[in-house]
Amino acid sequence: MDNQITQPKILIQRIVVVALAILLASILGIFAVRAIRTSDPYVKSVLSLTGNPVQGNAIFQINCAGCHGWQADGRVGPSLQGVSKRKSSYRLIHQVISGDTPPMPKFQPNPQEMADLLSYLETL
Repeated sequence: MDNQITQPKILIQRIVVVALAILLASILGIFAVRAIRTSDPYVKSVLSLTGNPVQGNAIFQINCAGCHGWQADGRVGPSLQGVSKRKSSYRLIHQVISGDTPPMPKFQPNPQEMADLLSYLETL
């Protein structure tokens, strides 16, 4: 008298159902987080602007180069070379304005300055 749980076919079916449920929950979570992120008025205003990488470089040199290096190759802070390939625009904005990762200070430039800074980071 075999228990249903010990039968391989039923066990495999249950594993597949659980795996699919986890995958679906993950996908729905990603869409929910994106919807929340894009509803932030500051982020929306930054992303609606066209940044100037030359201005962004100037902002970077004044505010960021002391820790990230003049060429964004890292000093106290990490290298930012290729950072726009590793992080979304939202994550970069959040990183700059949040102060969540000490010793990086909280910094909230106006939307145009942030758009310029993002434009510069995309050139690295």
